[in-house]
Amino acid sequence: MFKKCIFILATSCMMYSCTTQTETNPFVSEFQTEHGVPPFDKIKLEHYEPAFLKGIEEQNANIDAIVNNSEAPTFENVIVALDNSAPILDRVSAIFYNMTDAEKTPGLNELSIKIAPTLSEHSDNISLNQELFKKVNAVYQQKESLKLTTEQERLLEETYKDFVRSGANLSPEKQARLREINKQLSTLGLTFSDNILNENNAFKLYIDKEEDLAGLPEWFRQSAAEEAKADGQEGKWLFTLGNASRLPFLQYSENRPLREQIYKAYINRGNNNDKNDNKKIITDIVSLRLEKAQLLGFDCYSNFVLDNTMAKNSATVMDFLNNLWSYSLPKAKAEAADLQKIMDKEGKGEKLEAWDWWYYTEKLRKEKYNLEEDEIKPYFKLENVREGAFAVANKLYGITLTKLDGIPVYHPDVEVFEVKDADGSHMGIFYVDYFPRPGKSGGAWMSNYREQKGDIRPLVCNVCSFTKPVGDTPSLLTIDEVETLFHEFGHALHGLLTKCNYKGISGTNVVRDFVELPSQINEHWATEPEVLKMYAKHYQTGETIPDRLIEKILNQKTFNQGFMTTELLAAAILDMNLHNLTDTKNLDVLAYEKEVMDQLNLIPEIAPRYRTTYFNHIIGGYAAGYYSYLWANVLDNDAFEAFKEHGIFDKKTADLFRYNVLEKGNSEDPMTLYKNFRGTEPQLEPMLKNRGMK
Repeated sequence: MFKKCIFILATSCMMYSCTTQTETNPFVSEFQTEHGVPPFDKIKLEHYEPAFLKGIEEQNANIDAIVNNSEAPTFENVIVALDNSAPILDRVSAIFYNMTDAEKTPGLNELSIKIAPTLSEHSDNISLNQELFKKVNAVYQQKESLKLTTEQERLLEETYKDFVRSGANLSPEKQARLREINKQLSTLGLTFSDNILNENNAFKLYIDKEEDLAGLPEWFRQSAAEEAKADGQEGKWLFTLGNASRLPFLQYSENRPLREQIYKAYINRGNNNDKNDNKKIITDIVSLRLEKAQLLGFDCYSNFVLDNTMAKNSATVMDFLNNLWSYSLPKAKAEAADLQKIMDKEGKGEKLEAWDWWYYTEKLRKEKYNLEEDEIKPYFKLENVREGAFAVANKLYGITLTKLDGIPVYHPDVEVFEVKDADGSHMGIFYVDYFPRPGKSGGAWMSNYREQKGDIRPLVCNVCSFTKPVGDTPSLLTIDEVETLFHEFGHALHGLLTKCNYKGISGTNVVRDFVELPSQINEHWATEPEVLKMYAKHYQTGETIPDRLIEKILNQKTFNQGFMTTELLAAAILDMNLHNLTDTKNLDVLAYEKEVMDQLNLIPEIAPRYRTTYFNHIIGGYAAGYYSYLWANVLDNDAFEAFKEHGIFDKKTADLFRYNVLEKGNSEDPMTLYKNFRGTEPQLEPMLKNRGMK
């Protein structure tokens, strides 16, 4: 997943007496470090709030300078000046918002809630500044005569559009209401996400009888024992809701009641009628978003969001999703029938339930393909997989990544690499943070500590929650984790290889349904036989993964894809339906979720990948946008066909992809960029084929 650290900003002359002198606050000037990296060893909790307020003050002064400039408005003195108006806020927000996801503390959490309304107000003060908008509009109205480059035209277009979409053309009364909505949304979203993190951390399944571990592999037992010991319960085994704990438990545990317990705990997060309950919060969020969209002239929030994407409107997205549903649901039903047959053979008279799916899928995988995850995990040592991803990037784009020691980091797990181009020139700095821990959000994402513009190179990070090392056994990844590592590194490549002149349109600052193309295409290399032989080495013997195992991995590529596609589609359709609403009066989000799933005829053995009360994606930037993974899946499968046609490391094809996609950011329309690479619009067939739908 790509995470954009969006700071929403504020007037605020304000109300705060800085106890930390600005001279000693690392955020208030350029970082005086090698490559300009964040001085994590010097950043303290008390630095953030003064830096936010100083940054607001700085940007306000820069905005005043633009507004009060007596010269005629130009692209440089308005649009570029605005793009560069917030150096301090850029620095502090990029670090602060990644820390609140990767290393949240009670202090950071408290501050994030406190500062959100201030930042929201500041953002509105800029976007609703009529004198500033007059300057932007004056430049926009003369765009035809300015002889701008394509990139400059795009930045001008996006800047103007952002003002209009933020309410610049509304009446003062409507602007006042919009401000209030934005302020409320800024805090509601934080509370929603905090509640999910609290639920994740609160659930602890302790097992103290060895017979209750039946079916669990030894590596997983050791991991659970270490987790329990770290939690002060030596001699027991601890299982949590994190992917690296929950999924193997569902996959291997023979104890059906315990599988049911951990499954239900996961799908009922935010829905336990306690202090972490999210039902009212998400109802308020959906209602406020609808009101905001209608203030801005749209019938529903999804059409407001999608007006600024490749898809353009809700009807296009719903047609796309419903078409895929017609392929995925029958395949999922067939898979459920196969799993039920295995259960019937056991003679227990049990009916397949949602918490049985992973367990019997693993049995079916072994029966159908003679493949168990445990058989291939030893070949996927984390460090080897990472080096494999780096090696692929080197063969495709000529870049190298070299580990740096002595760079400040915020946690001992974090590692840092310098990225250089084929000619040895510096391309950026890349941080990786791979293991789960309390205070870290689940899932995986990429974000920036510094955006690229001109000669300023980016600082990019990947944050994940992979299987941890256990004792003398290193981190051994599942196939899903291998693909996730390649996926997030694909986002990182998009951020690292960008070559734009303006921060606002560089790197991953692209429309939501295009941003997943670089990440998802990068997954394709992970399991190519030629690539597996480059990095999949047995962690004990060094033996390269044998052809028989590669063949098994490839044979089961479409295995369980009915389930995988259906649960993802169900979540995407749920997201769209919530944001397609034109009336939220008396909305009961769980009743509505059930109604939507019933209309789809979703089988009870499958739940949406994310249910309403823990659907963090639609809080963190993917509202009316979760479909993007599938939309981009059409693009990435079609794009990879070009590599398969010419060779997966074909230099000409790689150069075309680098130049037209990875380097271009949002400097041109995304479909134009895609067609410049591929020569034509993407076709659906490769995606259906690769998911086993055709």
